Amino acid sequence: MSKLRVAVIGCGSIAKYRHLPEYKANNQVEVAAVCDIVAERAEEMAATYGAKAYTDYKKVIALDDIDAVSVCLPNYLHAPVSIDALNAGKHVLCEKPMATSKEEAEAMIEASKINNKKLMIAHNQRFVSSHQTAKEIIDSGKLGKIYSFKTTFGHPGPEAWSIDGAESWFFNKEQAFIGAMGDLGVHKSDLMRYLLGEFTEVGAFIETNAKQNTEVDDNAVCILRTESGIIGTLAASWAYVSGGDNSTIIYGEKGVLRLEADPEYSLIEEYRNGNVVNHKLDKIQTNEEGGQTNSHVIDHFIESIQENKEPLINGEEGLKSLQIILAALESQETKQIVSLRQEVPLG
Repeated sequence: MSKLRVAVIGCGSIAKYRHLPEYKANNQVEVAAVCDIVAERAEEMAATYGAKAYTDYKKVIALDDIDAVSVCLPNYLHAPVSIDALNAGKHVLCEKPMATSKEEAEAMIEASKINNKKLMIAHNQRFVSSHQTAKEIIDSGKLGKIYSFKTTFGHPGPEAWSIDGAESWFFNKEQAFIGAMGDLGVHKSDLMRYLLGEFTEVGAFIETNAKQNTEVDDNAVCILRTESGIIGTLAASWAYVSGGDNSTIIYGEKGVLRLEADPEYSLIEEYRNGNVVNHKLDKIQTNEEGGQTNSHVIDHFIESIQENKEPLINGEEGLKSLQIILAALESQETKQIVSLRQEVPLG
């Protein structure tokens, strides 16, 4: 089979450290084009990956020999650029959060269907070894009835990670729409749906209390309830100044699962009868030094195209995970618990 020719639109940190290296490592892919409004960034990435540099994404998606694109742009551009690319006949891998509204996300899904092209959202938590193993344990019934959970995703903030540092679009309300909740929280809403099923109610306290000169959220704590009555908390923060926390704890009738909560063991099973099972698995991907591993997002996207199968995190899945975050924003605004029963079709 001939190699898929891909283009990466947006040459910021997520493209530089995730998408481009992972495309390069996949022997089924040729990185053919890169695009950024800052010409120097596009040219640097083009030189590194043997691609052609562009500053106008519309020229990139008009290329007949491009099969697929990664959309690695500020949040407010995710939907319009993805829709344009799908309408131009390209498969699309879009960074999270997939859109800034339910309507935008639905338009992306519609464009994918009309053009018969793959749309995948770059949620990587489902591909983490500890999370996949935890799902197997939960689904097996080994924990019995699940009662509760707490999941956290926090780090010191995008300043050190983003290519623009403290001047990053992450802090610009018009471009980002949402802060830590869109950057980190939506990853965890996707993970918890994967592990526990659909959520029906959301409440939230959301603050901007750690960063200066920004209106986007930097600290959020959400309470969630599933259809089956599992309740738990989801925290997303840019205020964990001593380093990252990407942990999840699941509390069940017969035991507790600790995911990414121990420096040595990626997953720990602790049972009521005293049994403990420690799992040394592939480490979760981080932005910290020495934490770089394959996220498996790119490989799954390429496999979905080549084998003509639906990606694990397609547009519908991306929307359901986004809806939890949108509901959290609504809860903060209205000071009410928000129901997802009408918003997200269950099953």
